[in-house]
Amino acid sequence: MREPVDLRRQRILAVVQSRGATRVSDLAAELAVSVVTLRRDVEELAREGKLRRGHGVARPVLPETERAAPPPEPLPDGGPVAVVVPERHAYLYEMLHGARTTFEEAGIRIGLHIAPPIAGAEKPIVERALADGARGLLIAPRWRSRATEEADYTWLSRLDVPAVLMERRPRSGSALHAMDTVCTDHWFGVHLALDHLTGLGHRRIVLAARDDSPTARALRSAFTEIAAAHPDIDSWAITLSSPAATPTPAPANAEPPAELTSLLGELGATAALLHGDVDALMLVQKLRDSGVRVPEDCSAIAYDDVVAGLGSTPLTAVSPPKAEIGRAAAELLLRRLERGVSSGPARRLEVLPELNVRGSTQPPSLATEVTDATHVSK
Repeated sequence: MREPVDLRRQRILAVVQSRGATRVSDLAAELAVSVVTLRRDVEELAREGKLRRGHGVARPVLPETERAAPPPEPLPDGGPVAVVVPERHAYLYEMLHGARTTFEEAGIRIGLHIAPPIAGAEKPIVERALADGARGLLIAPRWRSRATEEADYTWLSRLDVPAVLMERRPRSGSALHAMDTVCTDHWFGVHLALDHLTGLGHRRIVLAARDDSPTARALRSAFTEIAAAHPDIDSWAITLSSPAATPTPAPANAEPPAELTSLLGELGATAALLHGDVDALMLVQKLRDSGVRVPEDCSAIAYDDVVAGLGSTPLTAVSPPKAEIGRAAAELLLRRLERGVSSGPARRLEVLPELNVRGSTQPPSLATEVTDATHVSK
């Protein structure tokens, strides 16, 4: 038998008053009703002044003596939030799912825009979306090189609607330094991978990484810093994970990438960190074709964890909190939409990744250790 509306709303009030701010989705699950129904109840209770409605949450009404400031008004009806992400980028598409859930709970539509792999493609897309009435922006520019990144700083800093960068960290001191950003702490991700490998006994480690995205550049920088200072790493090197994983055009001083199998042999390396997942799976196959077994001869860790677990040998992988990045970015944008584009200081949030240990890592074998002993450390 369906519960009467008045009784259900009394239960909503009781829960919110006893617990404080409560997510609409949690209330819907607890009361066994749809999120749409629960949101309608919360909106009606807010109109009656019995509770406060935030972005995806219901809050109790505070006594006058406890109010530091007027509660935010419900977001007015308006245009969608524009979300701009690169074409064919599964990593960022997972972030999109997290953001979409948050906006749906707040009753806000999103307009998804896919940027083609062309330098500067995001600017006309954003301009068109704003001209069509978008009231806010979530964006993850491709930024294949530092030059294309710098070229976007000026126009992004002059947007007249609230905007949040996802999984992008602008250069310190740049025009975007004070823009709201949410991204993964990639330094910590590299630390997790190297800590796992050195804990297993690996002392010579290679990074095979892309060089055509902000994430790739962050990983290369973090690997260099951590490996150079790590007391348990004797030798290390960096190479490209794929010949095509470079900015276009490639830098004039770029050196041809070392083939991973050869580099492992030259260094006497017993482990590799591979960015990203698809490149990692292909590299593992190439290693096997060359007679290098994973993990018996070389332990491998992928970075991204989108499809790393689907290989014939599931790959241990650093897993950025992709959906959580999207949710946090959406919540930041909703805060700006509720309180105004200039409400309070900008926020630069970093979320820690995790390491998912699977079947591609193990201690170096005795035969490999004997071979390693013939190599001179760096």
